[in-house]
Amino acid sequence: MTILVTGAAGFIGFHTSLRLLARGEKVVGVDNMNAYYDPALKQARLAILRGHPGFSFHQADIADRVAMADIATAHPEIDSYVHLAAQAGVRHSLKAPHDYTHSNVEGHLVMLELARANDKCRHFVYASSSSVYGANTKLPFSVEDRVDQPISLYAATKRAGELMSHCYSHLYRIPTTGLRFFTVYGPWGRPDMAAYLFAQAILAGKPITIFNNGDMRRDFTFIDDIVSGIVGVLDTPMADDGVAPPARVYNIGNNRSERLMDFVGLVEQNLGRKAEYKFEPMQPGDVKETYADIDAIARDVGYAPTTPISVGVPKFIEWFKEFHNVG
Repeated sequence: MTILVTGAAGFIGFHTSLRLLARGEKVVGVDNMNAYYDPALKQARLAILRGHPGFSFHQADIADRVAMADIATAHPEIDSYVHLAAQAGVRHSLKAPHDYTHSNVEGHLVMLELARANDKCRHFVYASSSSVYGANTKLPFSVEDRVDQPISLYAATKRAGELMSHCYSHLYRIPTTGLRFFTVYGPWGRPDMAAYLFAQAILAGKPITIFNNGDMRRDFTFIDDIVSGIVGVLDTPMADDGVAPPARVYNIGNNRSERLMDFVGLVEQNLGRKAEYKFEPMQPGDVKETYADIDAIARDVGYAPTTPISVGVPKFIEWFKEFHNVG
């Protein structure tokens, strides 16, 4: 296969590209290298990917129709898509809403149009988010639950991507699969995510901010498990029976809802330092608990996460210390 991976210099895109390259696939990476967080981290990931002969890279904005069409023309061998590029972050969507409609709505549409124009397209896999469940209190979150009451613009744009994908599957019979990610962490992770923020603050001797006074739970999912799910899904596009659209959506999580303070404790333990806590109320757009029902993806793809936070957090901290030359 030759797979177009968007967001290839991002956290999940980097690891997914590495896994695909390791098994002999060709990867065409696309990333706009924006400054939502330090581009130096993206450049470091990209430098590793460039060391693989099966990897080629284009710096481009996925919402730029001309640029993306040029990439498609340059690589007529592309037969699959792993669309991970997006403007991420629930809280940032309160400050920069237009960034989200640009990347997550317009950009998603541009990607679907590329797939529609490609007669060789065998599967269009894309990133959604557990945020689409909004303030749902039924646990665990199931793909059968209602997702029409988002509580952040970020969530609304990710749900829009699911709806557009379903439409394209219906109209053009493109096999599409959306993946609702649940709190992904691990080596090479994003600096705006909890594990990175906590480690950075603790080492700097600064307080870490804990929302909802620490009364939160998350389905923390280690990056290796996430990538196994992505690749497994990519390999098994939904069959088209000619009736129902070949479109589906899966939860992809660890199937464990962990106390936030237990996660913090593991970060402290593996850094060998105690944190100073700054407790804050719940943030707008945030939720108290997430917990993924993964029965569907386990049944259809054989997805089976194997990494509890007691194993994953030490691996993240080991990478963090090495990358930042700590100790």
